[in-house]
Amino acid sequence: MAKLNRQVIEALRTTAQRLAGGADYEWGHAGACNCGHLAQTVTQRSKQEIYKMVGGEWSEHLNDYCPITGHAMEDVAAQMIQFGFTPGELADLERLEDPRVLERVPQRRHLRRNDRDDVVLYLETWASMLETEPA
Repeated sequence: MAKLNRQVIEALRTTAQRLAGGADYEWGHAGACNCGHLAQTVTQRSKQEIYKMVGGEWSEHLNDYCPITGHAMEDVAAQMIQFGFTPGELADLERLEDPRVLERVPQRRHLRRNDRDDVVLYLETWASMLETEPA
């Protein structure tokens, strides 16, 4: 689970606010998708820079990381994990499927992974969940 800290919660909320405010969103673009937007917040890099670093899909990119051996991975994923997110949480964000977050979604509706409003709802719900969990 993401490290419970104010920085992680603020990154989730900042990303949600940017998306809700109309930031360029494109689920099929590694720099402007669900994880791409969170990466923009965490790394302060542009969508183009993130796209070049990821080089494909986030799910494949996250598989390049081995927390046991410390096998090298691209800087953007390493920064996000060092920031406080786990590879599993980032993969779940891309598909909007963490059951802990989904059970807290208002009206418990089905979220579409490529819908801006659903991504905003997921990020806000995740941040609220982290705020209420014991440290």
